[in-house]
Parts: sequence; C-alpha cells; structure tokens
Amino acid sequence: MLKGFKEFVMRGNVVDLAVAVVIGAAFGRIVTALVENLINPLIAAIFGKADISKVLTFEINNAQFSVGAVLQAALNFLFVAAAVYFFIVLPLNKLAERRARGQEPEPDPLTTDQQLLTEIRDSLRARTTAE
Repeated sequence: MLKGFKEFVMRGNVVDLAVAVVIGAAFGRIVTALVENLINPLIAAIFGKADISKVLTFEINNAQFSVGAVLQAALNFLFVAAAVYFFIVLPLNKLAERRARGQEPEPDPLTTDQQLLTEIRDSLRARTTAE
C-alpha cells in the first residue's frame, strides 16, 4: 500500500502539479497586491470613495448591498486571469510552437562518461527484465 502511494507521489505530473500550485499561489498574491494597492485605489479615487468595495453600496431594510465588492472580486479575477495568460500560457504556447517546428536547440551530445553510464544503465535494466 505504501509502495503504491510512493509511486503515485513520485510521478512527474504530481510533482509538477504541486510546484504549479505553489507558484500559482505566490503569483496570485503578487497580482492581488497589484490590484488592491494600485488599481482599486485608482478606481475608488474616480468615484470618491476610500476603496472600490465602498462604491455603489446601499441599504434596504437593514440589508447591506455592495456592488463595489462584486466589482472588486471581478477585477481581481480578470487581472489574475490576464496575468496568468500573458506571463504563463502565452509563452508556453510559443515554446510549444517552436518545438513543433523544430526550432528548439538540440541538447549537447553526451560526454564519454555519460555514454558509459547510459550503457551500464541499459545493461542493468536488460538483466532485471530478463530475470
């Protein structure tokens, strides 16, 4: 049971996903700080309020309604989505296009030591599968 769990965790895609989540969270905080500290105050200044969440607020029968809070959440989403697209998705798509056209630089040829280690690995692998 633990062996299966270890194999699952050590798969490349699981590790890649974990790294992506951590980087995405850090990147999201950067974009959120940009939106909350530069863009929202600019919009709030246009409407003459302390921050965007106070824009277009009203009360009906002691119930508070805030159109500004919804606008703030929508702006945060749009800016995070735009940042992810322009800084992550678009460059990766360009890289994939280059790879498809064969413009990616070829890796350096293996050194003699690397060739020898590769042969040893392949020999050991052939022995273990034959047994």
